[in-house]
Amino acid sequence: MNFKEARFNMIEQQIRTWEVLDQNVLDLLNEIHREEFIPEAYRNLALADTSIPIGHGQTTMAPKLEARILQSLGVSPSDSILEVGTGCGYFTALLGHSAKKIKSIDFFPDFINAANQKISKTKLTNVELENCDAYSLLKKTERYDIVVFSASLPTMHENFLNLLNEDGRLFVVIGESPSMEARLYTKKNKSSSSYESLFETDLLTLIGAKQKNEFEF
Repeated sequence: MNFKEARFNMIEQQIRTWEVLDQNVLDLLNEIHREEFIPEAYRNLALADTSIPIGHGQTTMAPKLEARILQSLGVSPSDSILEVGTGCGYFTALLGHSAKKIKSIDFFPDFINAANQKISKTKLTNVELENCDAYSLLKKTERYDIVVFSASLPTMHENFLNLLNEDGRLFVVIGESPSMEARLYTKKNKSSSSYESLFETDLLTLIGAKQKNEFEF
């Protein structure tokens, strides 16, 4: 398969047509090769407009969704990022290339191990991967400029905004399949935040989120 041609077609036919026009994002999609992160059995679909199975009933996001999120976040070289849901590690690499540093967590240890091997080949040195549950982070003191969820939540728990520094932003998809809302939250201070509705989409639910949704924490 000619991945160079397929990557060009992905950017022109999928990414640009979904209102992703930020040249920095488009250049990054050219630089970080998605097919190198996708399981071998699905490698030829790496640049197609689809989600790809990666194991444990999980899938990647579609390329156009990854690009749209990256553009919406407006990552700067001074930003610290928390990614909830490492998956195959491709979106982690995109974020890491744009930011000062990124911590990415995943519920499945084999995802972390595989992503670590793939990311190491990109020579990124600002990426930290950890196997843990997203809700365990709420008990820690680390704060970030950006928090991005690679899986959806049934409802938004305001507690996650406590992971942000002031003026930080959080991307998350909220709702139930098949109609969900992508939101970008901005934290103004300890007690004030707002969000912008970006677009509608459909995304797998974060592991444990439905159970946690039944309780206050």
